[in-house]
Amino acid sequence: MNLSTRAAARTLLTLALAALLAACGTNPVTGKRELQFISTTQEIAMGEQAYFPTRQAQGGDYIVHESVVQYVQRVNDRVAAASDRDLPYEIVVLNSSVPNAWAMPGGKMAINRGLLTELGSEAELAAVLGHEIVHAAARHGAKGQERGIMLQTGLLATQIAVAGENYGGLVAAGAALGAALVNTRYGRDAELESDLYGMEYMYRAGYNPAAAIDLQQTFVKLSEGRESSWIEGLFASHPPSQERVERNRETAARLGGADLEYGEARYRDAIAPLLKDQPAYEAHDKALAAARADDFATADREIDKAIRLQPREATFYGLKGDMALHRKQYDSANSQYDKAISLYPDYFAFHLQKGVALQQLGNKAAARSAFERSNELLPTPNAQKALGDLALAGGNRALAIEYYGAASAANSAIGQEASLNMATLELEENPGKYLQARLGQDASGVIFIAVANASPLTVTDVVVSVAYFDEFGRRVSDVQQYALRGALPPGEQGVIGTSLTEGLGLRAAVSGARIAKQR
Repeated sequence: MNLSTRAAARTLLTLALAALLAACGTNPVTGKRELQFISTTQEIAMGEQAYFPTRQAQGGDYIVHESVVQYVQRVNDRVAAASDRDLPYEIVVLNSSVPNAWAMPGGKMAINRGLLTELGSEAELAAVLGHEIVHAAARHGAKGQERGIMLQTGLLATQIAVAGENYGGLVAAGAALGAALVNTRYGRDAELESDLYGMEYMYRAGYNPAAAIDLQQTFVKLSEGRESSWIEGLFASHPPSQERVERNRETAARLGGADLEYGEARYRDAIAPLLKDQPAYEAHDKALAAARADDFATADREIDKAIRLQPREATFYGLKGDMALHRKQYDSANSQYDKAISLYPDYFAFHLQKGVALQQLGNKAAARSAFERSNELLPTPNAQKALGDLALAGGNRALAIEYYGAASAANSAIGQEASLNMATLELEENPGKYLQARLGQDASGVIFIAVANASPLTVTDVVVSVAYFDEFGRRVSDVQQYALRGALPPGEQGVIGTSLTEGLGLRAAVSGARIAKQR
């Protein structure tokens, strides 16, 4: 490393250390000093941005019995009022049988229908909500991002040390790593911290903290039985343990409050409509399992039973539509999706699947409208790919490329298909987007050009343009063109020889290519 590089690295590290010192703050729950890069305003913005799409992706909101939702909201408001941090706390009930609850930075929270039916008292509900409120109040989600920022800083300094003076762009790579840490699961310390302060919140709100012991004991028993719905739900992000039971026991003994509320009867009365509908949701879940196993006789019987028991649940009609779509009964599927949408117009999946049915029925205009509405509610590669197909069929290549580009980001079969379609449309017009040219020098000092094909297509007639540029980016020589012989398959690299020996200021770019014809 030369002197200027060392100086640059020292300067960056000094700035990073100064930023770390300036970012110290006090945790609003624990009172401990900690690094805080993310402000309260940023936390709230993160939660607001992710809240609606996450709800859509996890089954949508539960809306059949508004009284149940309002009850949960009242209990949440009561516990949140006792917290150590003033945030715009908000909670929804999600329409999922998987028992789960979660909190986002800034106070956005959710609890699944499947967890409500497992609780035995209002105090147990308060224990769950108190735990989630602490995750938001104590900045557990924000801390995950801040750990990513700290790791980014360390990686940046390390990469500078080995990269010489050419360290442009490394910040972007570190930022991507930080973004990947947003969904890191809470660690043991965060869980114990949420148990502790969550019990204090429920105590301040007038609930008997002993309910948190009962709750954790139930969770430990269920985890030992390894019930699949719990493993994929609450236990995945909030693993229970005997240690948590004992810690809760100690906290309850310290707090007291044996005369405070449990609220068993009040809880049963409040969620009675949901409990009454439980057989309907069980029938739906059986129908879904049977349909996945291609047992449509059982699936039809169970979903019809679910609809008889609760005809106001949109999800039941959605599944009935999915089953009809699978069997290519497109008119029937479309009718079922219409029923689902009439009950819950703001759920993406009903519009998405309706679009598929309409597309199969040849109604392109209505299909486009359905896909657009689905994509507004929750952008998905399925809707984007379908909209790209419809745009292309209508002669709008630019719009088709835009939709295919959005869909191609998905690591799935749909994403790969969209990527292929996009490359087919624009590779010949914009070959430099898909083919990269890199200059090298062999042992004798002669320049060669390596061409890499990053597209999903085999290409031929590849042409690379080469010219010299000064330090201001101005071209100072004529453009020379070099052709690559033969075909270049996806993911492979070809080499073009030149007679050039001077590489300083030389630049190369792919300026032409053709998609190989399929044999």
